[in-house]
Amino acid sequence: MTPDNTPCLLVVDDDPAFNRVLVRALGQRGFDTYGATDSEGALELARDHEPEFIVLDLNIGGESGLKLIRPLLEASPGARILMLTGYASIATAVDAVKLGAVQYLAKPADIDSIIRALRAEGVRPEDHAPGAPLSVDRLEWEHIQRVLAEHHGNISATARALQMHRRTLQRKLARPPAGA
Repeated sequence: MTPDNTPCLLVVDDDPAFNRVLVRALGQRGFDTYGATDSEGALELARDHEPEFIVLDLNIGGESGLKLIRPLLEASPGARILMLTGYASIATAVDAVKLGAVQYLAKPADIDSIIRALRAEGVRPEDHAPGAPLSVDRLEWEHIQRVLAEHHGNISATARALQMHRRTLQRKLARPPAGA
């Protein structure tokens, strides 16, 4: 917290426009906010301000935001990290929570949902469990995401593991299934 008891929040998203909008909106909701568009800037701000809350994008400049969770927690122990992504998958959600994130939300997410997730007391799997069996497209997406995570986001290694051409994998990653 800042000296005036305003909670400090760091937004890490490589889209400068989205970052500015999120920083401004959360600032209007009572947070002392800072924004970073790259890993180095995020770690510097985390060390300088020790935020209580961090909103972290899954993709930071082509790198996995999962790699930033531990360094951010080392720079700001006790921070509550919310992983926010446009490419949600069960595999990355599990990885994010295992690494120390407290919540995981898919974009688009409104400000109220982000604040509720940041302040929630833990992930409740029943809130995120699908009500119906997964479609074949969704199962394929989940499998690709799991293999991608196993290869630390390396597209070429993932394509080899899946015995798929790299460009085919990139096309599949660019088109998540409905509801992803």
